[in-house]
Order: sequence, then structure tokens, then C-alpha cells
Amino acid sequence: MAVKYIFVTGGVLSSLGKGITSSSIATLLQQSGYSVSILKIDPYINVDPGTMSPLEHGEVFVTCDGAETDLDIGHYERFLNKDFHKKNNFTTGQVYMSVIENERKGKYLGKTIQIVPHIVDEIKSRIKFAGEGSDFLVVELGGTVGDIESMSYLEAMRQMKHELGSKQVISIHITLIPFIQAAGELKTKPTQHSVQELRRIGISPQILVARCETNLDKELKRKLALSCDVDNDSVIVAQDTQSIYKCPLNFLEEGILTPIARYLELGELKPKMDNWDMLVKKIIAPKSSITIGFVGKYLSLKESYKSLIESLIHAGANTDIRVNIKWIDSEALVDNLALLCDVDSILIPGGFGERGIEGKLEAIKYARIQQIPLLGICLGMQLSLIEFARNVLGLSEANSIEFNPQTKEPVIYLIENFIDAQGGVQLRTHTSPMGGTMRLGEYECHIKKGTKLYEAYGRQTFIKERHRHRYEANPHYRALFEKNGMIVSGESNGLIESIELANHPWFVGVQFHPEFTSRLQNPNPVILAFVKETLAHKKT
Repeated sequence: MAVKYIFVTGGVLSSLGKGITSSSIATLLQQSGYSVSILKIDPYINVDPGTMSPLEHGEVFVTCDGAETDLDIGHYERFLNKDFHKKNNFTTGQVYMSVIENERKGKYLGKTIQIVPHIVDEIKSRIKFAGEGSDFLVVELGGTVGDIESMSYLEAMRQMKHELGSKQVISIHITLIPFIQAAGELKTKPTQHSVQELRRIGISPQILVARCETNLDKELKRKLALSCDVDNDSVIVAQDTQSIYKCPLNFLEEGILTPIARYLELGELKPKMDNWDMLVKKIIAPKSSITIGFVGKYLSLKESYKSLIESLIHAGANTDIRVNIKWIDSEALVDNLALLCDVDSILIPGGFGERGIEGKLEAIKYARIQQIPLLGICLGMQLSLIEFARNVLGLSEANSIEFNPQTKEPVIYLIENFIDAQGGVQLRTHTSPMGGTMRLGEYECHIKKGTKLYEAYGRQTFIKERHRHRYEANPHYRALFEKNGMIVSGESNGLIESIELANHPWFVGVQFHPEFTSRLQNPNPVILAFVKETLAHKKT
């Protein structure tokens, strides 16, 4: 059948859960037997979030093909258990760059370049490209209706509805139903005004998703349906819930598939959600619990670590374990190691820059000496090597050239140094906008038999995982590390991909980001193993 498009917009304010709503709808359609893809459109003028601070826009999610994308792409992959690509996220910056480049090449035959038709046509072209090969494309438009940045995207939506018809394109609008404490009432006026703004532009949403803290009664639903000109069964409540993974089940119970099927002429939809329901129940009421010390430096915005947080939830759901996270500011650890005394294991995530490094090194040393399970990811692995070099090998000046470009013991160095030393070895690398070479996206990793990583990955010797970094472990020190009890358990084209300690219950560092490939129904193996080992060594 021809691709059917479901556009998801947000009104009143941001952070209403458009990404979770889009993922939930896509999950229900997928579990009903359809091929589903999703697209996130970001109205900001940045070309991509790769140069943004994590505190500005949250995590940068990396796809298998090396695209630096919005964190909502991570939600899509985690819900749908499939890989998405560069085409599944684009920004205003990319749209304008493409149009301007085409104009410079003379592709518009001397025409005056305008928002309509040229910018809007580029948007429609990218939307259709993202939907190729799928039965459905769910399109999430970032921002809030009424924002000046979103106008060209809303016009593209309007035109696609006009061109393809109401049996192929529908609009779902998410708005806030605030509860006014002083009046003791839920208020629908903000939603009415938001829908009026959409209709002024020429878009009449077919379905309303009412985001609220408490449930809406039938009378309030009827009021919203009448004032916003939607069918009575097309007002769907999105109430606060204990887990985002319960949202597809809640939407199914609310009956969201009924109007979707009616408008798009699909017949009755019966998604198979039994396994999903079982995992959600284990998230909400697990049999066991553990506490992981999460030693980071972007703690003021937890979404900086969104994929990693979710990957721990996935591992917990698949092992019936509640994973409690104790957030520990790495800078605070320098003077207060007691912050680690009540954790069952320690996690050192990735990151950039020198701030907070000494605290992370102290946490790694504590885990090594106290025999507490540790997982170091990207920077976490690099710091594990530095700590070992300083405190076991006696290389007091061991460091990364990221922190000290003049260090006499560059245990961690730039990937350019590795490439030069290998005589032009061929690696699929990317030049970042800030300058310098990065490893981005999926790379092969060959695992050494008999290691903890080998067991974690089901005794596979070959895996693929995703990367986002500029610095590498210096292979010059490899023999010295291995001679003193540090095992190189994984490598890729001569690059050190993972390390672990021989005489330790579970001390593993990986250069890649395993959290990017973790899904609710398919947790990442090394994070799953970390959670299991944490429970096995839990303090009684």
C-alpha cells in the first residue's frame, strides 16, 4: 500500500512527550503487523546536535550509520527494536543548507528562492524519503505550534494532506490540560487556543492527545471534542505513568487505534502486546533491587545520559531487577569517597573535557581495590587505563592528551596518532565541525575468548557497537598492561575496544557506547551482564 503519514505536533508548551507518543503509536502499529518508520524534525537552525552541550539539548544519540541526532531517535529505536538512520532526523539547518547549496549550483534555474515553494518542497522531499519502504511514517515535529521556527513545517504538513488526501495523512495534536490547584479544576482553554492556531494555519487535527496529571472524565472529553471539532472517541488521555514503556498499553486501553484505523481505512487493529506487558510489569514491580553509583558530571540535566538510563531499565526489566541509580557528582568524590560506600556497583559514563576527571579516577580506584563491579564506557574505559597506569604500573604522569597535550605518558591519544603510526590504515572516520577526526557510528569488535566480554555477548567473537569519540587507548602500552593483569578483551583494526581486570569479580571497560543499541525487548549484552553481576555481588 502507499505510505500513510501520521503527523504528531505539540501545543501549549514543550516537553509534553511527543517522542514517547510517537514511539507508542508506532509500536502499536508495528505490533499490529505493519512496517513502521519514524521521523523527527527539529526546528532549530543547528545542522545537528553534535556541537551542542549536553546541558543545552540533552544527549546526542548516534545512529549505526554515524549520524549525530536528537535523543528522540533513541526512543524510537528502544521502542521499535530496530535501527534508524540519518534520514530519520533532520533540522532547519540541514534544510536551508541543502536549498542554498542547490541554489549555488543553479538547480533552481535562476528562480527567486523562497520559503514557499523551495524550503517547503525540500521538507516534503525529506519526509517522503524517510517513509520509503514502510507502510507508515510517524512524523514528530519538534517545538510548539505557534513558534515561528515551525511555520514552514506546518505548511509542508498542510500541503501533504491536500496532495495525498485524508485517507493517507492524519494529524495528532498533543496539548496540556493543566490542573489549577486554587480552582480545583482541569482547564481546557489552552488546548482550545492551540487547536485554533493549528486551524488558522489550515490544519485540523483528527486526534487530540490530552497530557494531564489525572484522568479526564467523559464530560470533559466531550467538551474537548466539541470545542476542537474532533470525534468523541478521538480525545485520548495521556496521563502521568510509572514508566514510559507503559504508554503504548495506556494508549491501547484509551482506544487510540480506533480513530487511526477509521481515518486511514485499516480495518480492526489487534496489536500483540503480551510480551511488552510482561516486561512493563517487571519494571514497575520487580523481585529484586540493586543500587548503581552513577559517577557523572552532567547531572543537572539527566537527559544528558538518557540512553544509558534507559539501558539500565531494559536490563532490569529482563532480569526482574529494579535498578536504583545513585547520582554522584564526580567533582564531589575528590573530597568525599564515602559517597560510594552504599552502592553495589559503579558506572563511569562517557563525556568530554577535563572537569570532574579526578573524581572519576578516584571512583575507579575504589572499585578496583574494593572488588566492586565496575563498567566504564568510552571515557570511563580510558580513565580505567589511566588509573591502572598511575597506581599499578607506577607511571605517575600517565594521562590523556585530551587533558594534558604535553604528557610524557600518553596512555590515551588522538585517533590521528594511531592512523599515522599504522601508515595510513583505512578506518571509516568523520571530520567533526569543530575540527579533528572522530569515530562515529557502528564499528566491528573482535572479542577474545574466555573473557567476561565474551561471556556477556553469548560467547560471540565478533560484534558491532556504536562509537562517538576522538581519543583512543595507545597500543604502545598494551604489552605492559597485559603483563600486569589488564586484559585487552576486544579490538578493532588494532584499536583497543575493551579491557578488563584478571583478578576482579567484574571490572570491564568498553570504548564503544553499548547504551545506543539497547532496547526494551533486546537489552544490550554488556549492560545486562553488568546488572546481573551487580546483583550477584550485592552487599547484604
